[in-house]
Amino acid sequence: MATTTESRPPLRPRALVRASGGPRYAVALAVDALGTGMLRPFLLLYGVTVLRLSASATGIAMTVGVVVGLVCMPVVGRWLDRGARSTVVAASMLVRVVGVALLLAAPAGHVRLFAAAALFLGIGNQAWPAAHAALVATVAHGRERDAALAAGRALRNAGLGAGALLATVCLAGGTTALRALAAVTGIAYLAAAALAWSVHVHARPAAVPAKDRAGGPAPRTRVLLAANVVYVFCLNVPEIALPLVLVTQLHACPVWSAAVFVANTVLVVTLQIPVTVLMSRFSRRTVLALAGVVLAGSYLGFLAATSLGGGWSAPAVATVSVVCTIGEIIYAGSATALVTALAPAHVLGRALARFQLSTGFGLAVSPAVITALASRGSAALWGSLTAATLLSAAAVATEKDGGTRPSGGRRRARTGS
Repeated sequence: MATTTESRPPLRPRALVRASGGPRYAVALAVDALGTGMLRPFLLLYGVTVLRLSASATGIAMTVGVVVGLVCMPVVGRWLDRGARSTVVAASMLVRVVGVALLLAAPAGHVRLFAAAALFLGIGNQAWPAAHAALVATVAHGRERDAALAAGRALRNAGLGAGALLATVCLAGGTTALRALAAVTGIAYLAAAALAWSVHVHARPAAVPAKDRAGGPAPRTRVLLAANVVYVFCLNVPEIALPLVLVTQLHACPVWSAAVFVANTVLVVTLQIPVTVLMSRFSRRTVLALAGVVLAGSYLGFLAATSLGGGWSAPAVATVSVVCTIGEIIYAGSATALVTALAPAHVLGRALARFQLSTGFGLAVSPAVITALASRGSAALWGSLTAATLLSAAAVATEKDGGTRPSGGRRRARTGS
């Protein structure tokens, strides 16, 4: 079965880098993450401050860019299933170069160019996860692949955090600094694309009948995809739910929100690989269900923490956020790995594209859902998230696998690294 336990020794750093695509690809990931970290958190400020757009118009343009960017995923999936790997990764980065160029070219008050820039940035941001997972699945296999995916996430979070820190320092320079920040981001994307393309990873067709390669469907994972929409809410808890609760409901100092975000980043960077390796003794499906239980437990913890008085609520929320981050780490280390394990080689791209569609949809709707529930009180917010997450975990645990890999379907890669 695709989800059975595979016992492997822990990867050494060099082996982990090779399993992740090689040194050049690791550098490409780091540079791309650094650029994304410098721009993404401050894209709204760029629209409002530099282009002098209204906050509502800027927010709508950004949301439309993310949602419309999801439309490209079926095309990305088919492209990956034709064997493309590093080319798709590089394309996802080059598309964002176009987005940055449109940002720099947009005159003040021009909302259409800003919306076009947000669209190209959204396409690149949506296409990258599936392309990256497909590349890693081509050069690594089994539990080595899971560890490599975890390493990529840890590296990306480190780059995002470093980029956001650099951007925060630059904000003191005003609009000129924001334009310079966008330009540097574009250069970073371009450099990352060149490095990713130079790896030259391409998957050879799987050894399955031609009729199956041409039109065979991705495995039926509707329950997993639906559950993922709920699971992915955990990614916006540190960025949206907790700041909203801490500042507007508990009237705590904003420093607590910043501390939660920093702690989340540090924990993901330091624990993503070891936790993923530790969980490798269990099946991926079991681990993903466990992640839902841990996340639901943390949501109940937030509900209890917000009911405390006497200044204890904010520290309690910050403490429970560590449990939530552990749940996020377990989820991130098992979800994509489960999809790559279930999908036959000839439909891996389409399977990953569908999974990214569910992830992108969850990330797109979660801010509106979280804010709507929070307006009805802590019980509505955390109680609803707990119930939905536990239901999703139960569904994941009981869903039957759509099948196993066809014999001889092991991916083979041509790589120049």
